[in-house]
Amino acid sequence: MTRKSENRGRAGAYASSVGAALLLTACLGVEAAQAQAIMRAPAISVPSRTPTISPSMAPRVTSSLAGRTVSVDRGPRTMATIPHTTTSRVRPMKPVVPYARYSPNLYPACTAAYRDADGECAGQPNTGGQGGGKAGKKTAGKGRGNNTPLAVASRSFANEFVAEIDAALSPTEADELARRHGLTRVASENFPLIGATFGLFRISDGRPYETVRREFAADGSVRSLQPNFRYVLQDQRSSRTTEGDPAQYALTKLRLPQAHTLAHGANVTVAVIDSGIDASHPELANSVADSFDALGSAEGPHVHGTGIAGAIVAHARLMGSAPEARIIAIRAFGGTAGGAESSSYVILRSLNHAAEHGAQIVNMSFAGPKDAVIERAIAATAARGLVLIAAAGNAGAKSPPLYPAANPNVIAVSATDQQDRLFTASNRGNHIAVAAPGVDIFLPAPGGKYQITSGTSFSAAYVSGVAALLLERNHALKPEALRMTLTKTARDLGSPGRDDQFGDGQADAFAAVMAVPADNATPVAAASGTTKREDAGKRRDEPGMRAIEQPSLSSSDEKSTVSQADRPATR
Repeated sequence: MTRKSENRGRAGAYASSVGAALLLTACLGVEAAQAQAIMRAPAISVPSRTPTISPSMAPRVTSSLAGRTVSVDRGPRTMATIPHTTTSRVRPMKPVVPYARYSPNLYPACTAAYRDADGECAGQPNTGGQGGGKAGKKTAGKGRGNNTPLAVASRSFANEFVAEIDAALSPTEADELARRHGLTRVASENFPLIGATFGLFRISDGRPYETVRREFAADGSVRSLQPNFRYVLQDQRSSRTTEGDPAQYALTKLRLPQAHTLAHGANVTVAVIDSGIDASHPELANSVADSFDALGSAEGPHVHGTGIAGAIVAHARLMGSAPEARIIAIRAFGGTAGGAESSSYVILRSLNHAAEHGAQIVNMSFAGPKDAVIERAIAATAARGLVLIAAAGNAGAKSPPLYPAANPNVIAVSATDQQDRLFTASNRGNHIAVAAPGVDIFLPAPGGKYQITSGTSFSAAYVSGVAALLLERNHALKPEALRMTLTKTARDLGSPGRDDQFGDGQADAFAAVMAVPADNATPVAAASGTTKREDAGKRRDEPGMRAIEQPSLSSSDEKSTVSQADRPATR
């Protein structure tokens, strides 16, 4: 009995030791697994799963997505890697070439039915989507035959070039240069503004545009070459003539009656580069000091140009922002059926005339693409000390910046309505300087009539008049200081501070005039022999012109005075 008990005891002890050993081994195994998991690469989000790559997803794989799993299956703990075989299915990404997109609604030939998903003007209706349909493919790369590439044709005049040529060439030699390349010289002249000779040439032998462009640009007598870009006026084209006399809300918004107690724009010359102006309209009587037809046309007055001039100098039933300013009426836009358009060459002639004939302010209520020749002319004009003001454009929120407004030498103006809301068609961007009323504006029209119209064109014209008030106040005011005065005294609209819709806010003529120290010296412009309008004294004494008391500028709404040493705001 005793021996059996000892055997049982030994067996129990052995079993206990074996159990303890198994338990210890299991515990050690768990600790080893935890240590292995800690040492795994932290980039693996699901370390116990192996990804399966779907072939249909292969073209979308990029280096930044290499660790993403598409679908998973349970399996052993292995490192999640993408098999090398999948790389053969990845198509190389096409390089994205940046290029400017221009709003299609600037050009009459392109309607909504002919735009792709990005707003780009296409040659035929799109099939939808992102422009990848058949129509998009057909219009994307046409370059054969006698046609201008679509991207250029939509914003320039077909088969025309603007070329800087050797200034030593006589007209006969310029004609011979053109004939050698199958071209006709439409016009050419020297432009003192930029110190160069430019010509307008047209393809006459039916050869493809690109072929002629390459050969002509390679000629030793050609300094530079570009398309003859298209520009259009920035009104809403919904104007209607009327004999009524609705209230001009823009006067109140801009505080023009108060500003006119201090200045009227006397002895300040504003060049209006636009369509034909009806100088005989009662609102414009004795205001047009000079006229120049850059088109050489025989067209009569146009509704747009007459309205722009009226926004600046109207002085009968209506009131412009600078009723005593002088106008240089430059016809650069012509057309039929109420529309009007211009080109690079004509705009160049217009800027040259304005700079050469004493303009102090240039109003440009038109828009188009970025244009190397016009950019050069604007830089030269600004260097002469002229104030350049342009309409932001009516292409809407999705439009890229339009020119000349987007040029840093130009004061770009967006449009607001009677409730201080942004005009829905107004362009946006960080180049916008200020805003001004531009919706349902009451203006003169040809033939002694009136119109109600909308557009950033008229906002720019109002601001051009305000600039004339500042120059009358101090004729030595530099363009940089004038711009700063407009922006620092503007009434903030929209989100607090500067924004891409209103710039620094809505122009405030009275605050701006008050911010400029008065200079009683005779302006240089008065030496030209012209004088202010004959009825200027009468206008100053009319009832209502001085009846409005000057509001205090001590409130937080008004901003600081600007000195001539101030630099322009960052654009």
